[in-house]
Amino acid sequence: MILTDTGPLVALLDADDAHHAACAAALQSLPPGPLLTTWPCFTEAMYLLGAVGGYRYQTELWKLRSSGRLVFHELTSDESDRMVVLMDKYRDTPMDLADASLVVVAESRKHGRPWPVASPRFLGLTLATQPTGRATRSSTPGCKRRLTK
Repeated sequence: MILTDTGPLVALLDADDAHHAACAAALQSLPPGPLLTTWPCFTEAMYLLGAVGGYRYQTELWKLRSSGRLVFHELTSDESDRMVVLMDKYRDTPMDLADASLVVVAESRKHGRPWPVASPRFLGLTLATQPTGRATRSSTPGCKRRLTK
């Protein structure tokens, strides 16, 4: 499964999005199987799609889920607690709820193939699973801090 952030979900469904073509092409090149996201990312995407395309776009997001193309990782209590720690630690970035949810999923699943976690508020975060399963910041200048447990 490909761990998927809000941005690609919105871009896939909004043909006017600047990244629509790139995300649609990337989706075609991904291995078959469902995309994995979290409720915080889904909620954020639902809000953004409603703002740009109304209920019509929101319905398409629901269809991704009902068709099995998009599945939710159900966050555990421990993962939720970890999100609080991450949001506090990176409050100066800032890290929002959706970003934190993806980081904990990547850590807990030792996920190695996330689809961009780079919201406008948290640019430079690339989940690169280390042998320990910990997510780390990319080598983008200014993004060298390690996300550790």
